[in-house]
Amino acid sequence: MSEAALNNPLIPLLATVRAVYPETEAADVRSFHVTLDGRATFWFLPGQCAMLSVLGVGESMISITSSPTRPEFLQFSVKNAGRVTGALHDLREGARIGVRGPYGNHFPLDLLAGKNILFVGGGIGLAPLRSLVGYCLDHRDDYGRVDIVYGARSPADLCFKTDIFERWPAAQDTSVHVTVDRGDDAWRGSVGFVPAFLESLAPSSENAVAVTCGPPVMIKFVLAALAKLGFPDDRVVTTLELKMQCGVGICGRCNIGPKYVCLDGPVFTVAELKKLPQEF
Repeated sequence: MSEAALNNPLIPLLATVRAVYPETEAADVRSFHVTLDGRATFWFLPGQCAMLSVLGVGESMISITSSPTRPEFLQFSVKNAGRVTGALHDLREGARIGVRGPYGNHFPLDLLAGKNILFVGGGIGLAPLRSLVGYCLDHRDDYGRVDIVYGARSPADLCFKTDIFERWPAAQDTSVHVTVDRGDDAWRGSVGFVPAFLESLAPSSENAVAVTCGPPVMIKFVLAALAKLGFPDDRVVTTLELKMQCGVGICGRCNIGPKYVCLDGPVFTVAELKKLPQEF
């Protein structure tokens, strides 16, 4: 591939799937380890996305789940929710896909530096947060205390179980709090919706930044809970999920007023969101 093609954000780079494994018991969420073929490189920061393409099927914008501090492979964790994501779920080790990007902005690392960080995730919404959690834990001395609040519909729907139950709790000054909407006979953890669970934990807003990602209805009530807990709008960070077709602000599918989610997002502070038209 020519240098011009390598630098063209609209031309997918060929990549190979090195590993595929289920994240949930029903395998409706699968993680893919991907490496780029040949001389291609892919530099990104936590929060950015990539367009994955299955040849002959189509392409879909997917959050990058791995941290740039671990460059051995790119990880994408994908929920089976449609034609392209279903085709991705049919792939196995050794399959070839297209990868283009990265797209969008990233989590505000300058804002987070020196702060305590509160992560609040729901379901597959933990995927983009996982990139940032890994980045922060690999630069542990640059941040204060880390608290991770995560919830899913049931124990079977929890993603990244090794991270939430083993790897992250073992990190310095890091706590993980897990809840499910409904338990089962084997579940011994907390039961309850994420916003109410968050309020019950009552994390301090002092010298802290909150970062949240999950289903829109969860985010709505999490933002209300964070406001009650005293987190100011400019220290609450979230993501928007809109259809991103081109990734470069041409197609206009993801605009909100003057902003394009694929260019100006998907990461916004609540202070920034309040300046946008309320059409999302």
